[in-house]
Amino acid sequence: MKEQKTLLIHTGLFIITVITTTIAGAEWMYGRWLFIGEYSLTQEELWNGLSFSIPFLLILTVHEMGHYVVARMNQIKVTLPYYIPMWLGFIPGMPSFGTMGAFIRIKAVIQSRREYFEVGVAGPIAGFVMALLVLWYGFSHLPPAEYIFEIHPEYEVYGLDYADHVYEAEGMAFQLGENPIFWFFKTYVADPDLLPHPNEMIHYPFILAGYLALFFTALNLLPIGQLDGGHVIFGLFGSKIAQRINQVFYTLFLFYAGLGWISPDLLADVSLESVFTFVAYVGIYLYFVYLAVASMIPETRDRWFFAVVLLALQYAVTSFTAIVGYDGWLLFVFLIGRFLGVYHPKAVDDTPLDEKRNIIGWVAILIFLLCFSPQPFSLG
Repeated sequence: MKEQKTLLIHTGLFIITVITTTIAGAEWMYGRWLFIGEYSLTQEELWNGLSFSIPFLLILTVHEMGHYVVARMNQIKVTLPYYIPMWLGFIPGMPSFGTMGAFIRIKAVIQSRREYFEVGVAGPIAGFVMALLVLWYGFSHLPPAEYIFEIHPEYEVYGLDYADHVYEAEGMAFQLGENPIFWFFKTYVADPDLLPHPNEMIHYPFILAGYLALFFTALNLLPIGQLDGGHVIFGLFGSKIAQRINQVFYTLFLFYAGLGWISPDLLADVSLESVFTFVAYVGIYLYFVYLAVASMIPETRDRWFFAVVLLALQYAVTSFTAIVGYDGWLLFVFLIGRFLGVYHPKAVDDTPLDEKRNIIGWVAILIFLLCFSPQPFSLG
């Protein structure tokens, strides 16, 4: 009875996630939301959202089943994937991708370094291969360039030179970032005559699904804590070195994410209002860092000291250079540092990996570098 109830939960969450990602896919494709009066999506357009949800959930499922199958092969008790639906279209103008991802629950203590490594590395590699196939299809089967007029009929008056006229008038638009894999497909697979303007990539469902898969692959392969990348680093280097890598990478990640958040621009004038704003921003940011490093630095005094030094270094960099980070990473920094943990747990069996698994581990690191984008999303 309990197993049937659990299976119903898995099935129900999956069905809801199919619905929410289909709605989200249609919203991205057509640039409109589900509940916006006369501009709301039609039934046909909602059905077309499947061209996003199917490849996206296929990649996500392959990733999670990679973990699941390898865990079962190692006789580790594990659940089927739990899908996490999340659709924000009921908030006008609020974009979402229809899901927060999926996860499997490991219901046993993993005993060895090898098991941590194998379970951790299987998901990203499996999902990455599927993402490559989706991107190849998306870029090699681009619709005619006039397809964009179905999304933006107002562009048709300008013809295919619409980019020279519409963006300056409309202001900023949502763009997908760059990484080596995405650049390769745009450069060597896509027909340049059919390749859409960067502002319009979001309307091509296979491309959007593939890019998001690269983004989540890179996110999972961050070499921190119990993320997949943390398992890989733990397997390759063992507990002592992995802990140092976790610490250094998390600190650099936090430094980059918050770089520019507190800048001299906040003190553009010496008015009381600007000084008050600056002090408020500094206080909020210091408290954010204090909370974000809780799992890395247990002592309260040391955490405050870390936060002050980090902010001082960030402020110095933004004062003397034009370098800024990507504050979109701050949410993930906080979730990792506050809830998931920076450090990887130890294993009873610390036997080093064999040569074959070491090679696979370095392949996973290469995949991370190929998928990672310093600024994965931007307004251009």
